[in-house]
Amino acid sequence: MTTLRGNWNYPTAVRFGAGRISELPEACLAVGIRKPLLVTDPGISASPMVASAVAACQAAGLGIAVFDKVQANPVAANVSDGLAVFRAGGHDGVIAFGGGSAMDCGKVIAFMMGQTRPMWDFEDIGDWWTRANPAGIAPIIAVPTTSGTGSEVGRAGVITDETTHTKKIIFHPKMLPAIVICDPELTVGLPPKPTAGTGMDALIHCLEAYCAPGYHPMADGIAVEGIRLAKEYLARAVADGTDLEARAMMMSAAAMGATAFQKGLGAMHSLSHPLGALYGTHHGMTNAVVMPYVLQFNRKAIEERIGRLAGYLGLPATFDAFYDWVMGLRAEIGVPHTLAELGLTQVDRKLVVAMAIVDPTAGSNPVELTAAAADMILGQALGG
Repeated sequence: MTTLRGNWNYPTAVRFGAGRISELPEACLAVGIRKPLLVTDPGISASPMVASAVAACQAAGLGIAVFDKVQANPVAANVSDGLAVFRAGGHDGVIAFGGGSAMDCGKVIAFMMGQTRPMWDFEDIGDWWTRANPAGIAPIIAVPTTSGTGSEVGRAGVITDETTHTKKIIFHPKMLPAIVICDPELTVGLPPKPTAGTGMDALIHCLEAYCAPGYHPMADGIAVEGIRLAKEYLARAVADGTDLEARAMMMSAAAMGATAFQKGLGAMHSLSHPLGALYGTHHGMTNAVVMPYVLQFNRKAIEERIGRLAGYLGLPATFDAFYDWVMGLRAEIGVPHTLAELGLTQVDRKLVVAMAIVDPTAGSNPVELTAAAADMILGQALGG
């Protein structure tokens, strides 16, 4: 593992390697944080890794506190509650510690600290981000404990609007964490099922970014290598959670996915966003279920591109070879074949379709996602 260690400055400062969580207090001081609020979720707030991080910060003289009222698919109330704790404690920065939900919520809390307008005024629409006061945004340290969303290297947070049950992206360039600590040891305790779901999310971020139309060769190159890492290491990480090499490679793939999807995403996300917002399904696993149906829908637009990707992955250079690999991987790591198997037996199809076609990710799908198309894909995903 000594070779899987490095300091990167793209897209932000990343300290990657086993055991590097020990550098958390120094990282806080490096960006001027002396009273951090550690934002996490109740599932890990009592874990040894959080306790150790808090103790290390306290030993360094930092006035750290913990806010753990972040739910899966975080909602606006989680942000407002965290913001109240931040202000009451006189904190000066955020440690976003956990999976994608905790990191998204932590980043938005830090962002909203300096704003007077409502949070929804900063949704990722046009140039709405210019409405913000950048001077008031608190510095952020990100510590991922899963390998999926890549939120640690992102400039946005996904928050659900409880009034409309829609996921909205809050964006600002200064929401990019100042320092990221990627320590694969923190993911060792993640059970097989969430390892599979988060890993598929990382893979799909890379895949949809690669397939999105438009010219962005840097994103394409990062996406292709991220897919290769998932091909080589995701099943290993699911099969043996103590395989630190596999954990490290999937942590890299997650960050690569979030870097690449600046180019765009697609219908896998367009459908999973409303399903997650309405029914609380796991984001990565929902993506994984709808994945093959979207691939087939997009085939006419991506077949040549997927053939090149398959060749890079060491497969026969055809769409079918790639598709067969995807299906085999899903079966190997326990991804359900239908949304019904995921527990979605009663779905308001009209509502999901209406939300999917206006989701921000729909516009970069390789084939136009019309209402009829979204309904067809959803029907296939429900019934197989």
